[in-house]
Amino acid sequence: MTDRADSLRELIEVMATLRSPNGCPWDRQQTHQSLTPYMIEEAYEAIEAIENGDLDELKKELGDVLLQVLFHSRIEEEAGNWDIYDVAAANVAKLKSRHPHIYGETAVSGSDEVLRNWEEIKRHERKQDGRKSMLDGVPKHLPALRKAKRVQEKVARVGFDWENIREVEEKVSEELAEFREACESDDRDRIEDELGDVFFALVNLARYLDVDPEDSLRRTVDKFIRRFQYIERELDAQGRSPSESNLAEMDALWDRAKSNESDT
Repeated sequence: MTDRADSLRELIEVMATLRSPNGCPWDRQQTHQSLTPYMIEEAYEAIEAIENGDLDELKKELGDVLLQVLFHSRIEEEAGNWDIYDVAAANVAKLKSRHPHIYGETAVSGSDEVLRNWEEIKRHERKQDGRKSMLDGVPKHLPALRKAKRVQEKVARVGFDWENIREVEEKVSEELAEFREACESDDRDRIEDELGDVFFALVNLARYLDVDPEDSLRRTVDKFIRRFQYIERELDAQGRSPSESNLAEMDALWDRAKSNESDT
């Protein structure tokens, strides 16, 4: 255990050295704002390792995520505000307060009740912080599909939800009909609004099916890329590019790529 703890302390010391006056010029000039893209990038790379089932790569990517946490914490430590230990202490306190069924006397019957209690605890925390809406805590910069799912999950926990999946399917059909009407009007703002409603309804459907819409769409995009790259390879073997082909030929190659996938 000592060696493991020493590794974490050494990582904290390395970050302090990199940010010191005699440290790395690039590290010294970074701010919370300049580091934001890296935080997002490292998180997505960790997700990719999870999806690929590559646990060795996941270990590396989680290290990169941890480094970002240490980086931001070090910036605030230098400003005399708080440090990584304060971050950890705040997280411990939050986890304990939101798990009264473990660290208190509250009894729960299952995970659904845990989530309802979690939202009720967060509601009291929001009141103390001066926030009024239960949706104030949803990060504004989440990818749109994930944000829609998060919003829907939060309101569903307080009973604002569809009765059954049939109602959700009917809502999808309704929004598609309204989208088609908007397309006929040639009103760009209305088209954009109605298309957004279609996406939102589809996210609700995915939630009811216990499918993550962001992951589902990512899988489809990756599948599209694989199949189109097959088209490119086949045409390249003939000394041609897609722009030198035609739709009918590329469609035939697409079907072949699809068939090859189903055969494996």
